[in-house]
Amino acid sequence: MSNKQLLLIDDDIELTDLLSQYLKPQGYDIDIVHDGESGITQATSGKHYDLIILDVMLPKLDGFEVLKKLRVSHFTPVLMLTAKGDDLDKILGLEMGADDYLAKPFNHRELSARIKALVRRMGLLPATSVQQNLVLGDVELSPPSQQVHCNGHLLELTGTEYSILHLLMLNHGILVSKNDISEKVLGRKLAAFDRSIDMHVSNLRKKLAEFNPTEKIKTHRGAGYLYLVES
Repeated sequence: MSNKQLLLIDDDIELTDLLSQYLKPQGYDIDIVHDGESGITQATSGKHYDLIILDVMLPKLDGFEVLKKLRVSHFTPVLMLTAKGDDLDKILGLEMGADDYLAKPFNHRELSARIKALVRRMGLLPATSVQQNLVLGDVELSPPSQQVHCNGHLLELTGTEYSILHLLMLNHGILVSKNDISEKVLGRKLAAFDRSIDMHVSNLRKKLAEFNPTEKIKTHRGAGYLYLVES
């Protein structure tokens, strides 16, 4: 089995060296750059990356600018590294299309677990449905291509947004808890006050509403989300 390809964008040279030594024996090939401009250049160079680990605080271009430029044309999973306790950075990163976040300083095992969960995301969905197209009303989801169309228009979804929509559509008409979504899509339990699933669903709603304003994902406060059955 070939190694997974990671791109690490962080200006802390000591940290990136330590992470490289820690992650390489786990089956990852790692490219490292230390500023935002080099990060976006490498991320869009044509090389395939299974995951990008992106620090918020970077010279030349900060992590948000890198993410904004990247999401114009690339939907590679992005794990953002934020300052501990800075909820604004976490929310902004998720709004701009980050897949998950981890606050510094972090435990290396926690980082490893987040990476594994993101690169194995599609394997967390029910295997029996992987090759079946899902069509609910004007929304068509195609697992083989990982594409979603609404009213015939291709939606530009991040990997996490796609996986959440896939899970909700598979369970249409059934309430899915936020913790179940977090465990099946992000590979981790939802921590108290963690708004990551809410932000991903909010982004999904906006993208669906661009081509059809009819409500498709209903919120059950404190419980989870329900993909509405088409009448």
